[in-house]
Amino acid sequence: MTHSKDYFFCGIGGSGMLPLAMIVAARGAHVEGSDRALDQGRTGAKFDYLRSLGIALHPQDGSGVCRPSQTLVASAAVEETVPDVVAAKKAGAARLSRAELLAELFNESECPIGVAGTSGKSTTTGMIGWILHHARKSPTVMNGAVMKNFVKPDALFASAVVGEGEAFVSEVDESDGSIAMFRPKIAVLNNVALDHKSMDELRGLFDDFIGHADTAILNLDNDETSRLAAMYQKAKITYSLFRDDGDLTAIDIKPQPFGVAFDVIDRRNNGIESVALRMPGRHNVSNALAAIAATRACGLSLTQAAAALGEFEGVKRRLEYVGEAKGVTLIDDFGHNPDKITASLKTLHEFPGRLLVMFQPHGFGPLRLMKKEFIETFASQLAPDDVLLMPEPVYFGGTTDRSVSSKDIAEGVSAAGRNAKALPTREDCGAKLLKLAKPGDRIIVMGARDDTLSTFAAGLLKQL
Repeated sequence: MTHSKDYFFCGIGGSGMLPLAMIVAARGAHVEGSDRALDQGRTGAKFDYLRSLGIALHPQDGSGVCRPSQTLVASAAVEETVPDVVAAKKAGAARLSRAELLAELFNESECPIGVAGTSGKSTTTGMIGWILHHARKSPTVMNGAVMKNFVKPDALFASAVVGEGEAFVSEVDESDGSIAMFRPKIAVLNNVALDHKSMDELRGLFDDFIGHADTAILNLDNDETSRLAAMYQKAKITYSLFRDDGDLTAIDIKPQPFGVAFDVIDRRNNGIESVALRMPGRHNVSNALAAIAATRACGLSLTQAAAALGEFEGVKRRLEYVGEAKGVTLIDDFGHNPDKITASLKTLHEFPGRLLVMFQPHGFGPLRLMKKEFIETFASQLAPDDVLLMPEPVYFGGTTDRSVSSKDIAEGVSAAGRNAKALPTREDCGAKLLKLAKPGDRIIVMGARDDTLSTFAAGLLKQL
């Protein structure tokens, strides 16, 4: 790190900020921070954990930013009127975006491994990190989700791992364009689909990302990624569930309600190994192939990778089993864009049982950008007897265009012949779900950017 060793994180409890603060603090920097959720009394356990790491927390009123030696770390979306930003200017403190600081750490590492794509980044990052850890390579891992294998009594929010080895494995985000700052040695690209930016913008960003790498890991099952693979001239490892020209492929896939087994074939040397994942879905088989390919590029054997994946427990809120009561199963899921929602619903529909879905959108902006795609996704992926309930999008302050709401999505899905309704609050949705639930049903709490969704899901189970 070439900047100050005195950092103040604005929004330190965020899924991208918390692991970065953990890594910086573990490397000896002085770290403080603030968060709106802390001021509002939400997700207290997370902040207790940060304090246990020696990180001082302040109200988000600017009082913690008071020295010119500090560097304020804030996401690009943080508005200039936020008190911490105002205080930083007054104190003469430098400012870095979260992505700038992460890119600096990533690019300085000996073996930076970047995981990009619209969906599957957190799971694939966790898989790569665990395989390397299992092989005693002591990687540093920066993830946007808690990796269950690394959770300990004194590390409950293990979305980061600080290692001493060469590898720095990190999710790389395209939503704000910051992917352009990263220079991976190994670049993983799972898929490209509409999410935060137009397809033309995404194509340019992902094309440049893999162009910087020594080795690219590319998914042939995604049209956009396959196109890039055909043009890529440097070293690459391709993978596919459906095509026979991928370097890595999966055969004999056996879905289970909360797991999936398969055989992985490395066509480059005719190697074959069996894998039994402790997480469901064909999309996770694809994620596993990406992780195996990345670790093969690091010099690990197919046998090492397959054995480690058999012990990988997954990341939180990815079709996570919460519990069962009165014959009703509760599932907590991070699905928040059309691609992720499709993968989750397809996986769930491989097994019997009506789906009662509560989808809390992660912002008004995504609804406005992807209104048509959200409607098409739920209309095509919900079964005739499934039910979709939607509260208004999560909102924690700031200015935003609210021209498209949950009601617009629900009405569109209903018009397409499926059961969907928007209700004023999450609590209203929860009460309706409990009223509807019958033995054999599965309740899915779906959404992102709101840590209290897991608490909400656990509360529904308790009420059942």
